Amino acid sequence: MSDEVPAEKGSEAFLGKVAAAVEAGLEPGHGSGPDAELDDYDRLLASFGRTFDEDVRIAIHEAGHAVCARVLGHAVGGVTVNPDPVRGFEGLCWGVGHEEAFAQGGGDASHVRDALCSVMPQAGEDRRPVADVFGNVYSKCIEFMAGRAAERMLLDEEPVVPTDDLRQARELAMLICSSEEAIDAFIAHCDLAARDLLMPYGYVLMSLSVILRIKRTLDGAEIDQIIRDMEAQKALAVERRRRAEWRERELAASRFRAECERTSALSLSRPAYDRVV
Repeated sequence: MSDEVPAEKGSEAFLGKVAAAVEAGLEPGHGSGPDAELDDYDRLLASFGRTFDEDVRIAIHEAGHAVCARVLGHAVGGVTVNPDPVRGFEGLCWGVGHEEAFAQGGGDASHVRDALCSVMPQAGEDRRPVADVFGNVYSKCIEFMAGRAAERMLLDEEPVVPTDDLRQARELAMLICSSEEAIDAFIAHCDLAARDLLMPYGYVLMSLSVILRIKRTLDGAEIDQIIRDMEAQKALAVERRRRAEWRERELAASRFRAECERTSALSLSRPAYDRVV
């Protein structure tokens, strides 16, 4: 975990701080103001050679990978927006056991393809024994495209081409596609599928990306807790709105009933000869 900005995980104070950050944003150009955490944030970005907008984009991108993985039911080991010059990434979302795989010389999609390509069926051969491989390739390629899909959802500018995401998606797509045109079409479909999966969870993406910029690195348990907290807050807001609407209906019904009773009373109080028979 990163120590740049401490946070009270799981507490109301932490959620309040997150809500304030989501609402106000971590705007650049704070200079040497009284807020030490924002000064630290500016200095941190300067040490990376990264602008505020770039940090926002990277956080949204990595949050997209994490949320998509959880929507698909895949475990997430963690996510970071701090760069790693050795591995050459600006941010990273990894699965459970991913770092151990890297340490052992594996973990990249190219290694997966190398291990499986010899057992994949040829033309005319039964594909049922490797149906799970086809399904896993499809869902993993959706995850690879989810970072760019999240950027398109939350940012105005066209995303930077995710070179490594596309490379790994193509490596996996080669297991089930037999031409470059088929690979391109398959990845375009996965791009659209990632957007469709993420669209209902824009509020989770935004919140997770802001918390990620505050803490810099989150493990899988923290990611799940943030998602649970956001889902609980959404459910609470929906319930409050439902109760408010129900109360409005009750008041409208009471007013209607009172008006009917008043009209009936006036009708009965009129003289008999003035009533309509």
